Amino acid sequence: MPVSEQTAAQILEGIPARVRGPGGAIAVLKDGALIGQRVWGYADLTRRIPMTADTLLPICSISKQMLCALLYDLEHNPPAKAGGSADVRAQLSAKLAELLPPELTRNGTGLTIDHLSNNQSGIRDYWALSVLWGAQPEGRFSIAEHGGPMRERLRSFHFPPGTEYSYANTNFHILGRVAEQVTGQPLDALLRDRVFAPAGMRTARLCADTAGLPPPCVGYEGDEARGYVPAENRIEWAGDAGIVASLGDMVAYEQYLDRLAREPGSWYAAALTPPAYSDGTPATYGQGLGHGKIENVKIVGHSGALRGFRLYRVQAPEERLSVVVLLNHEGSSGAPADEIIRGLLGLKRAETSPVEPDPAWIGTFLDKETQLAITVARGVKGKVVISYSGSPEPVTLTNPKRGESPGMIAEIAGDQLKIRRLKENRTLEASRLTLGGAVDYASFDGAYRCAEIDSVFHCDNQGGLLFGSFDGFLGKGPAHIMRYIGQDIWALVCPRGMDAPAPGDWTVVFHRDGSGSVTGATVGCWLARKLEFTKSS
Repeated sequence: MPVSEQTAAQILEGIPARVRGPGGAIAVLKDGALIGQRVWGYADLTRRIPMTADTLLPICSISKQMLCALLYDLEHNPPAKAGGSADVRAQLSAKLAELLPPELTRNGTGLTIDHLSNNQSGIRDYWALSVLWGAQPEGRFSIAEHGGPMRERLRSFHFPPGTEYSYANTNFHILGRVAEQVTGQPLDALLRDRVFAPAGMRTARLCADTAGLPPPCVGYEGDEARGYVPAENRIEWAGDAGIVASLGDMVAYEQYLDRLAREPGSWYAAALTPPAYSDGTPATYGQGLGHGKIENVKIVGHSGALRGFRLYRVQAPEERLSVVVLLNHEGSSGAPADEIIRGLLGLKRAETSPVEPDPAWIGTFLDKETQLAITVARGVKGKVVISYSGSPEPVTLTNPKRGESPGMIAEIAGDQLKIRRLKENRTLEASRLTLGGAVDYASFDGAYRCAEIDSVFHCDNQGGLLFGSFDGFLGKGPAHIMRYIGQDIWALVCPRGMDAPAPGDWTVVFHRDGSGSVTGATVGCWLARKLEFTKSS
């Protein structure tokens, strides 16, 4: 169906009332031209300052693709410090080896720059690890003060590089430091000269300190029922996030990408090539871009989040259709983009006859390899909801014991749950957890240490309710409520962290010796798996 400004205007008309929240801005582009724009609400509710197309917002993880564009440009247009025509890729790789502990780069690990930019490194996410390092959710993280100690504590992978996908802001933090040290220039200057200026992003810039975001825009936590409260952020990030841009800047960026897509040899033309794992299996993330589909239409894009903000940019490259969504609250930025693309391209959701789930689906399971808990609950008719990767994922049943979603294929057989995580190139094989008898809370009391990441886990029985907390180089973190989920396995509840969204529940698998005494625990979440803690005597 033809895509027109009139159709775009009709779709955009109803979105503010459905998205709701303090403020937002959306742009729609077709064939490089702006065909629709809607800006609504307030940048600052207290001072009643309206949101405009010129309001600067943090675009958060959308910054990752811009860092990848910068690295590509450095290789193809080497800076003076790199020797003009020198092999910049070799210099980047050498600097990577200097910046990381030897455990990650020597003895045949094969870690490469591309593993980091494709989120295939196997390095754990540092914002998730900040919980284990004793961070307070509203605490301070300084790149200069804390970046080095953070990298020093990365001493193993949670999978071999190139074999799987796991989202890790750490990858792009490292790449940002690599770019700065190879060129001798700060990241803000590199982005300005090599990305923002060529793209015509007139007001975009790097603002690493989230406590100093440019006025007037304020990000908000909360909702209509509880009210909206200004979000407090005090982290610094540069590479994994950190760019601020207006809707006008993002329109210019989309127009720039539309031009690059048709230029052989450009960064974006290369980035549109579907990525793969080391064994040739197709992957869905590369060069700071996620690859996916809306029905049969291929899309590439990335979301962004910080406490109080949700952002998304997405393009259907073959249709040359782009959508940008910027929100200064925590509503979904992906849903309106999906609605717009479906509406403009006439994409109907595939209709299926609802299937009643086998009762065996419902419960909590433990994956043998990752040592992570997986929870399955009933969803709307014909679906179950699987929680593994930080947020619930609905799965459509194809028969009572099998279900599919864009990201997974799941099967239940009695007490055994098998899930193929398509995006991650991993198969989970999980066994049902049973609650058993009375829980001896006192047996878990104590301090546990993980030497690898230099973290201490305190497990405290407070009158029949278990709490967990962590100490590390970032301080002494808050106490988290723990929830018993079966056998010697607990969930440590973590709805708030330095970054947003937070890791979610951590799985704590306690270990006992032959006499039944608790000796240690395996602690992990989907972003940072299998860290071993030993109980202090």
